[in-house]
Amino acid sequence: MQKIIFAVLSCVFVTPALAADRSPNIIYIMADDLGYGDLSCFGQTKFKTPNIDRFASEGVTFTDYYAGSTVCAPTRCVLMTGLHTGHAFVRGNREVQPEGQAPMPADIVTLPRRLKDAGYTTGMFGKWGLGAPGSESDPSEHFDEFFGYNCQRQAHTFYPTHLWHNDEKVLLDDDTYSADLINNQLLKFVKDNRDKAFFAYVPFTIPHAAMHVPEEDHAPFRAKWPQFDGKIGKYKGPMVVNPIAAFAGMMTRMDRHVGELLDLLTELGIDDNTIVSFTSDNGPHMEGGHDPKFFDSNGPLRGHKRDLYEGGIRVPFLARWPGKIKPGTICNIPVAMWDVMPTCLEIAGVATPKGIDGISYLPALMGQEAQQRRHEYLYWAFYERGGKQAVRWGKWKGVRNNVGKSPDSLLELYDLSADLGEADNIATKHPDIVKQIDNYMRDAYTPSDLWSFGNNRKKR
Repeated sequence: MQKIIFAVLSCVFVTPALAADRSPNIIYIMADDLGYGDLSCFGQTKFKTPNIDRFASEGVTFTDYYAGSTVCAPTRCVLMTGLHTGHAFVRGNREVQPEGQAPMPADIVTLPRRLKDAGYTTGMFGKWGLGAPGSESDPSEHFDEFFGYNCQRQAHTFYPTHLWHNDEKVLLDDDTYSADLINNQLLKFVKDNRDKAFFAYVPFTIPHAAMHVPEEDHAPFRAKWPQFDGKIGKYKGPMVVNPIAAFAGMMTRMDRHVGELLDLLTELGIDDNTIVSFTSDNGPHMEGGHDPKFFDSNGPLRGHKRDLYEGGIRVPFLARWPGKIKPGTICNIPVAMWDVMPTCLEIAGVATPKGIDGISYLPALMGQEAQQRRHEYLYWAFYERGGKQAVRWGKWKGVRNNVGKSPDSLLELYDLSADLGEADNIATKHPDIVKQIDNYMRDAYTPSDLWSFGNNRKKR
């Protein structure tokens, strides 16, 4: 089999209007299934993430940042298109055999396409999940360069038989750790484009199951937690002895990859003209032997991946832009991944498409909260497990479960300012708030041929 070594990089946002000589570079890094409590700067105590923590000390931390969805494909579609899951084309995981997920339309407007039109060189390094190889929505149809997994199912192992470099299948040896190759190719992209304005979208696959990590990062945590050596992590690819230790090792390795990216930006002299962001695609998973309870992976939040409680959709978000973002800034304004497209486009000086759901959060990034436009509300829909909807409206959070079976099922209400863990359902105490959130749910949801709760959910 062909064995390859590549150089990798991370993802960020930047504005030409704010840069001295050329449009700023934008790098947006998105981990896979990393929970709100899985970074030491967000409270993790079982392991450290010192390189990612630099974003917090040297940039801005958003406390109320939300994923596009609670699972992989819809979050990625929301990110690429600026449309929430009441309007997005992809609102759930739809598989294609033998490899890939169902494609987005050929003419869909996406963030990389808009940036390419504005002269940016665009690259993606990681997991796609929005169109099978060779389809009208192959990642090569959106990015100048792609390296990684096309298919989410293939990404269930870190020792795959192959990855993709543009439209070329790259065969791998059995001992090739995919996360290293993806990171190396990212770094190479940054080096190759140091003299151009570039956008790098970096959907890392760590720490998604399976809980695979090379021995150098696994062994120190097995020595720390030998009580879990009898636990076997079973998923796709090789089985894992002590997947608890493997999770910490995976996070340590990803943190090192992020550090390599930051060091490279400094080495190339483009650090000050590059905005790098770090987040996750949804809340923590419970697969492959991972134990989010042991790590307190969702921190103070209720729920995990596939929930629309805060633990399933609220994720860490950090951004670093030396000389532009004030170090140590904290922002509590609620924003969501459908805001990424307009934010990146404003940074790049590019007009935002009409009809999207997102609002640029560039003022909040720059510490100008008084100038930041606010959403009236934020909306999510999830079509698996009976169907779920959620709305955040100011301090209020409404959650409705079993929507597919009972469109008018009881709506739960939480006051996040007093009950971040969503433990006290106060719906019966605030019928007017419940009614307003119900109306928001109906207004935000547009049925499609592919995604429907079986009712029109229109406003009463």
